[in-house]
Amino acid sequence: MIQDGPSSAPGSLGPAAALFRALGDPARLAIVHRLAAGPARVVDLTRALGLAQSTVSGHLACLRDCGLAAARPQGRASVWFLAQPALLDLLTTAEAVLAATATASTAAASPDTPSHPAT
Repeated sequence: MIQDGPSSAPGSLGPAAALFRALGDPARLAIVHRLAAGPARVVDLTRALGLAQSTVSGHLACLRDCGLAAARPQGRASVWFLAQPALLDLLTTAEAVLAATATASTAAASPDTPSHPAT
């Protein structure tokens, strides 16, 4: 868990930053979401997401290098899956944060809601 204190110095947050960078690309995030539903071959991912085979393969390599996805051979193909089950919890939590911040930003954008507290 990321907490305040000496261990949260910018240098020590490098691994967390790398994780969020890996999830920061919309196509890569779409692949992660698809793999959260179950293992898939590259051809399955290209069809489901409408991405080129080279794009999917490149993003899977990135996810593999980050330790987030892995593959096992199945015949002449590879079947990809999420290597870290905790990633599902992270995605669920991120969706909750997005829902909460979308509600907050909608309220903040309302003409009836002051943008800053009165001082």
